[in-house]
Amino acid sequence: MSVYTVGQINAYIKKMFKQDVFLHSVTVSGEISNLRRASSGHVYFSMKDESQILDAVMFKSDLIRMTWQMKDGDKVEAGGYLDIYEGKSVYQLKVRTVRKAGAGKQHEELLKLIEKLSEMGMFAPEYKRPIPKYSFRIGVVTSPTGSVIHDIRQVAERRNPGVEIILSPATVQGESAAASIIAGIENLEKSGVDVIIIGRGGGSDEDLSAFNDEALANVIFNCSIPVVSAVGHGDDLSIADMVADAYAPTPSAAAEITVFLFEDYVKDVENRMMSVNRLMQKHLDRKKNDTAQRGLRLEALSPSAKIKMQRMAYMNRADRLDAIMRKRLDDTRSKILIYVEKYKALSPVERIAHGFAAVTDASGKKITTVTTVRAGDKLNLTLKDGHIEATATAVEKRK
Repeated sequence: MSVYTVGQINAYIKKMFKQDVFLHSVTVSGEISNLRRASSGHVYFSMKDESQILDAVMFKSDLIRMTWQMKDGDKVEAGGYLDIYEGKSVYQLKVRTVRKAGAGKQHEELLKLIEKLSEMGMFAPEYKRPIPKYSFRIGVVTSPTGSVIHDIRQVAERRNPGVEIILSPATVQGESAAASIIAGIENLEKSGVDVIIIGRGGGSDEDLSAFNDEALANVIFNCSIPVVSAVGHGDDLSIADMVADAYAPTPSAAAEITVFLFEDYVKDVENRMMSVNRLMQKHLDRKKNDTAQRGLRLEALSPSAKIKMQRMAYMNRADRLDAIMRKRLDDTRSKILIYVEKYKALSPVERIAHGFAAVTDASGKKITTVTTVRAGDKLNLTLKDGHIEATATAVEKRK
């Protein structure tokens, strides 16, 4: 006899489940019990009837298409396929769709519409417009006699009496309700409100059917003004809730989202004024600096500045020329003094001043040698302080 591991047995059973076409798509009716939500976003629960229990799981990717939240005690019809969870050797129903028991064809059509709109991207977060931080004119599409408009106005009066609440009356129940809500949204869009709230109080699935209308979903998705949906007080979500830019569980919560606190607005305005003043001061300082710089550049380029610069240049040149001339004069004076000293050394007068005499004959001819003198010749001797007339008594030539 062959021996198999637990894993081999579980793998064989899983293969059998996959080969059985009947188990690929089943719808199981029963009551939900032991429901628990995992941190991963998956939901684990049991389905039970009078005597049996079937484990079930619904993954996060399938849960996002649901318009209501399951809870213990709900009687439902769950569609999916049977598979084995090998980790614990148990089989379970992997649920793809869940509808309340007895919803029938209408619920199936709603699920198909949700899937269609989801594929079109109407529920995608990237298409959701942000709710304005400060909405001064808030449009409301709801019944004029219901509690919705009363609750919204009450919250607005408490948070900020200065916000204007504009009601666009609409029928929110019955065959004409969807068309009435659409007309209310379009009227408010034309009036230029900052944000639109659509809502009604709680009710049965049939009462809320107007908010699951495809035409209404298209109008909300294409509206140029952000839309907040506040339909019902329960856990169920309508298509309007999923398409809208924001969802509020109650009309009062919608008012809390859209009506800003007056105190916050005042603080924000004061902070913005301070920021603007700082920016303006920086701008003015930059402009002053720019003006000063341009003034300096203009002053540097002005004719008077050019004349001043040329005058300074001429004065510098004159100073340099004067210095050059003074140097040349000093050099010339030094040279002249040198020449004077040289000429003094050669001057007869200078020699006479040192005890020498200039000798000339009677006719005034200079006598430089004794050969030109005879005994008895008349001679003139010039000294530094006068003349002497003399007669040569003897002439002797020195060897």
